[in-house]
Order: sequence, then structure tokens, then C-alpha cells
Amino acid sequence: MTTNAIMASDVAIGPLGLEGALYRPQRPKGLIIFAHGSGSSRFSPRNKYVAARLVDGGFACLLFDLLTAQEAEDRRNVFDIPLLGARVKEAIDWAGESELRSLQIGLFGASTGAAAALVAAADDEGGRVAAVVSRGGRPDLAGEALRRVKAPTLLIVGGFDDEVIELNRDAQRLLQCKTRLDIVPGATHLFEEPGTLERVVERAADWFIEYVSRGGDQSALGA
Repeated sequence: MTTNAIMASDVAIGPLGLEGALYRPQRPKGLIIFAHGSGSSRFSPRNKYVAARLVDGGFACLLFDLLTAQEAEDRRNVFDIPLLGARVKEAIDWAGESELRSLQIGLFGASTGAAAALVAAADDEGGRVAAVVSRGGRPDLAGEALRRVKAPTLLIVGGFDDEVIELNRDAQRLLQCKTRLDIVPGATHLFEEPGTLERVVERAADWFIEYVSRGGDQSALGA
């Protein structure tokens, strides 16, 4: 529909100008910030697919690089959860100073990015993060920060990803917020099996619709 046409723009996040891509419909009902994991970037094909589907559903989506090119050369930074969480927080702060500032925020984290998203949610003193979704994530790496997360958190794991299922259960025990663990039958860690990533999108979208769009401002961006 032309009234909900997708617009894309390049953005720079934080003092280092981390490269990002913002996708949004004309009438966004919330902003979803993606936290990539394991050295991935804003070009992650799986996250781009999820973002495209969420934009179709009326959400603005921000995909950005959590590390600079130089930082990414040091493999240790990929697993530096405090650093990655601080970068997600920079994206939240950026949103608060942008034309999207009236929108509630959802965080979508994959792999180690899920831990970064949860650390950022735990440090969200302004209460702008309305929900968190983890896809095949390692929320356990957020450690004690899990106890401080207030935003409703959905953990999605593939049914064949046995070790990660247990790690998610461990993390869920520490979460004090509303939380749910969804296991997608027939899926491995990357949800590469036919139809499994679509199920991730459906569950994530339902979660964001329930907890993010509720507070969204349909008049944002002059719509």
C-alpha cells in the first residue's frame, strides 16, 4: 500500500558513527533495533529477512554495525558483551534524539547480540525498551544483568539446538520480567530449515505487536 510505503536511509550511530540502515513505513507503530551476533553486521541475511517482514507489519527497523571495521578485526570484541551492550544503548539514545523519538522500542538480538540487547535493556533507565526478542541467542552471557531487565522478553530457540535450549532455560530462571521460551520444532541454530525462520518472524511480530505497538505513536514522522 502506498500509504505504508517502505523508506530506507543510511544512518550513523554514536560517537564512532557506526554504520546503520533504517527501514521504516510511513506510519510506524514502533522501532525495532537489531543486535547482530558473532561478528555479523547490518548485512546479516537472516536479520534483513526478519526486518523486512517486520517493516511489512508496520514497524521501523534499525540494523547497524555494533563494531567498527577495525574493532571487528579483533575476535575478542565479538564476545565483549559489555561493549556490545553499550553499542545497543547508543542506538537507543540515537533513536531518542531522532524523528523516531515518540516510538516505543523493541530489541531483536541474535546469538551474542541477544546478550547485548538484554544488557542494554537492563540499563534502560528511561524505560523506552518495551520488549526484547532473542533468536537463537545466548542470553546467558548477559549474566547478572538479566535480573534487571524489565521489558517482556521472548526467547526463541531451534528444537534441534539442544545446548542453546538449556542455556536459554538457565537465563530464563534469572529473568524477573515477563518471559517466554518458544522452541521451533525442526530448527537448528541458524533456522535454515524451510519455514523455520518464518515461524521466528511470526512469533517475534506477535510479541512486538503486543508490547511495542501498544505504546507506539501513529502520528510519528508526520504521518
